[in-house]
Amino acid sequence: MSGGLARWFQRFLLAAGFVILGYCGADLINSHLQQIKGNRELDRLLLNRQSVLRQSILEGSLVGRVEIPDLRLSAVIFEGTSDSVLDRGVGHLDDSALPGQPGNVVLAAHRDTFFRGLRNIHKGDVVRVTTPSGVRTYTVDSTEVVAPTQTSVMDPTPAPALTLITCYPFYYVGNAPKRFIVHARDDEYQALAGKKESDTNKAAKIVPIALTQEDADNLTYVFKASEE
Repeated sequence: MSGGLARWFQRFLLAAGFVILGYCGADLINSHLQQIKGNRELDRLLLNRQSVLRQSILEGSLVGRVEIPDLRLSAVIFEGTSDSVLDRGVGHLDDSALPGQPGNVVLAAHRDTFFRGLRNIHKGDVVRVTTPSGVRTYTVDSTEVVAPTQTSVMDPTPAPALTLITCYPFYYVGNAPKRFIVHARDDEYQALAGKKESDTNKAAKIVPIALTQEDADNLTYVFKASEE
């Protein structure tokens, strides 16, 4: 009796294992197919130069693609951060800025799938975000680890910026207790701001003027006359 029960239990565990593997495999295949579909749709929009208006982006809709060349990371971005969206790709936080708009562009993804490569990110790495409106390039400024309750990292910013969010530690088993944050600046905005500051400094710079002897004599005469 005990032997038969043990064999039955073994078969049950084996069957359960196959079911779990099948579910995980189907989930991975679906994610891969969604990435292929998203990339094709984005390429089509870019080819036809079709922009997507902010108000027309619905939950789960295509937003663009994020790439970090140094990490060989490339993933399609969809609108929203629900579980169903994050299973398909990188999620764009509702109500956060879109690339090219003023404010903070917030992207999130799972640490064991699309944002796995963030564990090797460094300051100075380039992040490229492609949308139907074009390509924006960002440079990583810093990284930090915060508690899940520290939502200020998603707040709007005065200057265009990019924030990447994933769970931390990367190799934690179960629900990770922390969040890994990447802060990056918009290169185009920084270049324009730097040029504007340079132009302002040039305009404010005092340029010495060389006087001829005749001009000096005339100024001397004027000063003496004003003292009399």
